[in-house]
Parts: sequence; C-alpha cells; structure tokens
Amino acid sequence: MGIAGGLTASGSVLAVGDHAADERSVDGKSDGDGSTGTQGAAVRVAHFSPDAPNVDVYVAGDRVLADVAYGDVSPYLEVKPGTYTVMITAAGDPETVAFEGDVTFGAAFYTVAAIGELEADTFQPAVLVDAGSALVRLVHASPDAPAVDVYADGEPVFEDVAFTDATDYVPVPAGARTVSVRPAGGEAAVASFDVTLERGTAYTAYAIGYLEPPTADDPMFAVEPTVDGPMADADGDDGMDTSH
Repeated sequence: MGIAGGLTASGSVLAVGDHAADERSVDGKSDGDGSTGTQGAAVRVAHFSPDAPNVDVYVAGDRVLADVAYGDVSPYLEVKPGTYTVMITAAGDPETVAFEGDVTFGAAFYTVAAIGELEADTFQPAVLVDAGSALVRLVHASPDAPAVDVYADGEPVFEDVAFTDATDYVPVPAGARTVSVRPAGGEAAVASFDVTLERGTAYTAYAIGYLEPPTADDPMFAVEPTVDGPMADADGDDGMDTSH
C-alpha cells in the first residue's frame, strides 16, 4: 500500500475516542497539549477505515498506541524529525499487519489517518500536515537583494527565494525563534531578528528595502512580518511579536 503524502489538513478531526497509549513519545516527550519542542515533530493517529478492526500502531518497532478503534483520534505523540517504519496491525495481533512502510516527519504537526477498506485492499495511511504549528511564507520584495535563504534557529526554512518570489506556507514549530536571512548559499546574515510564532497562526515575512540604498533617504533592507487571515485582527495587531 502507498503513503498518501503531500496532503494538507483542512481542519481539525471531529471524532475523538478512548484508547490506550503504550508510550506518549518516541525518542522524545509529550507535554500533554500537543505542543512540540524547538526541533520536534508531533504525530497523532486517526482510525477512519470503516471495515478495519481495532488496531495497534508501531513506530520503529515500538508499540506506541494500542486498541485504537474506528473513529478514534489519538493525542499527539512527540517524535524526533526523521524517517520511521510505521506498522499498523490488528489489536493484540502483531502478526496481522494491515500496513507497514516508511514515513518521514519534519519539525511539524502530523495526522496519520488510516483510510480505505481492508476488504477492497485500499487500506492505507494518509499523512497530513496539520496547522498545529505556525504557518510561515516569505515574499521577496527587495529590488536590489539577491536570492535569499531563510533560517530559523539555524535550520533552513526557505532556500533560493528571488526578487518577486512568494513561497508557499510551510509549517514551523510555534514558539520563540531566531530568524536570519542570508544570500542564497551564503553563511553571513543580512538581517536577523527574534520572533514569537503562535500555534495555529499564519504569517508572511516580507523582505523589503535596499541592501545598498541609492540615497541616504532610501530605506534599508529589513524583514517586515505580518499576521495573515482572520487572526490578524484577533488582538488588534497586524504584525507578529518581534524584537530586532
């Protein structure tokens, strides 16, 4: 069976049931509210296969969830970003494997939803990137700046973004981050600032101004962040919390 990757969750899953969790984390820990650490991923499992029995879920050989019933959605479990072998079996019967395959998790929130039917041989996990992290995009509007890379806490977020380019939104773990903008492929930052990203909020970072202003009155290169969509007016502030 294949992995249905590249999907984006359009909203929260409504059905929540009870099940046993053997472990609340895989190579990490959960703080109980679905939030992750700076470099963590958070993964939950949803059972939406109508003809499948209750299931157990194994990650890297360890059973992390037990007796998950149809309609159940697990809490988020924190994992280190990476590629893991995920196995879904009949509850209490590790020899009856409904799915086994490798799944890659980045520093974001994910739902692995079991969908399809066992009888029709369409049972598979849909790997969904949730909006539990902050969503961030970059707009390059600095006319004399080269293509840029953007890093958060030293990790690349955007690469080789040229003047007039606007990236797609990407998930970034919520919390306090140090953001740096560098010429594409370079190491020296042309701008750096601290930012606090709120979970479930979308942001745009606009690269504006001139790296080399034509006159002393022209604006210098800077990054102007905004909160996007319905959250922009939630607290009466169109920008995000930054300290330069």
